[in-house]
Amino acid sequence: MMPRSQAPIRVMIVDDSAAARAGLTRLLSADPGIAVTATACDPFDAAEQMRSALPDVLILDLALPRMDGLTFLRRIMAQRPMPVIVCSSFTARGSENAMKALESGAAEVVAKPRLGSPAEVAEAEVTLCDAVRAAASTHPQRKADVAPKALRPGPKLTADAILPELPPRPGAGPPNGQVIAIGASTGGTEALVRLLSALPAGLPPILIVQHMPEHFTRTFAQRLDRLCKPAVTEAASGDRPIRGTVHLAPGGKHMMLRRNGAGYIVDIVDGQPVARHRPSVDVLFRSVAQAAGRQALGLVLTGMGDDGARGLLEMRNAGAATAVQDEASSVVFGMPREALAMGGATTAYPLTRLPDLVLQWSAEIQTRAGA
Repeated sequence: MMPRSQAPIRVMIVDDSAAARAGLTRLLSADPGIAVTATACDPFDAAEQMRSALPDVLILDLALPRMDGLTFLRRIMAQRPMPVIVCSSFTARGSENAMKALESGAAEVVAKPRLGSPAEVAEAEVTLCDAVRAAASTHPQRKADVAPKALRPGPKLTADAILPELPPRPGAGPPNGQVIAIGASTGGTEALVRLLSALPAGLPPILIVQHMPEHFTRTFAQRLDRLCKPAVTEAASGDRPIRGTVHLAPGGKHMMLRRNGAGYIVDIVDGQPVARHRPSVDVLFRSVAQAAGRQALGLVLTGMGDDGARGLLEMRNAGAATAVQDEASSVVFGMPREALAMGGATTAYPLTRLPDLVLQWSAEIQTRAGA
């Protein structure tokens, strides 16, 4: 019998569409470390099956008959918590309910996959399988064997695919051009709420990449804007980051910062996934390293994989201050661990200390700029 840590991650899919259940099962079959062990057409069917065997990860649609998925999720979290991935549609209501699901304890949100072309199928495989592994890594018994696997042959793209690398330029930023760049993935939605809600208005502009599907980022930005003092928006090309603003990269696009006269401007671009993600933290961090140099602060928060590790090192080499969230306060310590291992940061901080770090950096760099 295989040791528990090497056994496949057991997945249950709950969706009222037989076609959706079959499609998700086919996508997950691309990863030999994942096994779909059960499917259900509604929460009552799922609950009956879970009486005899619990999955490691539950993939849950929210629009379900007999009981909506959000109610079922809340009952699961109250009675028998487990890693849950919400697989939702692009509708405005679907996005809002997905945000409520994250607030209620869901580990991840993924969009219903598009399977129209081989490229879409390949990307959906990577996205869904990585989401399952990330969700499984939040389970204490699964932490030892959940690293993302290369599902298809071929190179894992770096930020070079979107933005050419340049030699470090510590003095790149304009006068008073301070900027904060943050990257996060699994667990990042709530980490960002806690971090940003503890910050005052009037800080240097903040640019954020949170791994999240297309269309869902707008709803998340609206939620952050309601909860936080800085003004939060989903970023658009041509945005001019100024003090007191937060710009969240839109799902499905890469976000970059570039110098524009005495200030900065945001570019939103299409392109292939970088470090398995679009938007990619590495792309944002490289652009900030090039545009702002030592006038920037880079933070890597909770998340699986290594997106952001190389970019944070580039920021540090350009003179930026850098830090990561510590393991104890991270839902998944993958991205912060990789950033530390690569040398992009030397210190990990509890999430509760990061607001003070941001305030201290902001005060120090303003003093330095005025000297």
